[in-house]
Amino acid sequence: MRGDAGTPTALRPRGRRRTVALAALFVLAGAAAAGCGSHKEGRRLAEPKPDQTTTTAAPGGAAGAGSGAAAGTNSKPALKLTSAAFADGAAIPKQFTCRGADQSPPLQWGGVPDGTVELALVVRDVDIGGFVHWVIAGMDPQLGGIAQGAPPSGSVEANNAIGRPGYAGPCPPSGTHHYEFRLYALTKASGVKAGEAGAGAATKVEKAPSLGSALLVGTFSAG
Repeated sequence: MRGDAGTPTALRPRGRRRTVALAALFVLAGAAAAGCGSHKEGRRLAEPKPDQTTTTAAPGGAAGAGSGAAAGTNSKPALKLTSAAFADGAAIPKQFTCRGADQSPPLQWGGVPDGTVELALVVRDVDIGGFVHWVIAGMDPQLGGIAQGAPPSGSVEANNAIGRPGYAGPCPPSGTHHYEFRLYALTKASGVKAGEAGAGAATKVEKAPSLGSALLVGTFSAG
């Protein structure tokens, strides 16, 4: 009878509660440890390992190699105009101006596109509204340039803006002027005739169907 109300019986529930509480603590501690472990593992997985990095290659081979080879195979040099007498953007020597021998300068070019029917050249002073200094047309596409003071055989020269045929060298009234030498690769004959007015001849060339043009700029100063 004493066991129904005595101390040993009263302690039993408290012992069970303590056991349950301790078990709960162990469970919580285990969960926390597991959580910490997965958090650290998550951090490691978020950082790519060296053997996981990749490089995207261009179609046809290693990165950039295929496209570079294709470009090199298919590309052609662009039409380019130069002069042995002056560099692009530099001063035109005096002998090629009205203050010297007034000869046309030597010109060289390359990269003439396939399909060119005629080469034509227009020279303008862009500081005086495009004043025409020279229009020479009818040049053979196989030609590689123009010798100093000697228009190529078979070519046609219109009058310049001064009213005389052929080349008129730079002759600025004041300051420094810029002279554009532009070569055109035409797909049709320009129709320029010898001795026709320079402005009209220049327009014919500039408006004719072409495969491109090349520009060389020279300068000359007054006085």
